[in-house]
Amino acid sequence: MTEVPDWAHSREHIERRSSRKGETEPDILVAWANEAYLDTSAVTFDPDYASQTGLSARTIGWSDSAGFLVAVITVRDADGHLWGATAFRANAIDERHYLTTEEQ
Repeated sequence: MTEVPDWAHSREHIERRSSRKGETEPDILVAWANEAYLDTSAVTFDPDYASQTGLSARTIGWSDSAGFLVAVITVRDADGHLWGATAFRANAIDERHYLTTEEQ
């Protein structure tokens, strides 16, 4: 079985995104984030190109259930545990990276 992020500390954060960001930002279900994370065409940046600390990774993948690309931000702790930090609908930069990689 392939590893998926542990969302124990971030489930509510991603599933209530619209309450913080506004109605134009979709809430992201954990199932969608995991589906995107496991996308065989997913693109991963480790470290995340937008990370200020360099500790997180960004995986951009397609979620059939959501019907759009999802950016999944993860952090691996010192014990090797993979934590889901956040997830959101991929932005235009993420979409370009995904589509460019998919074309190759």
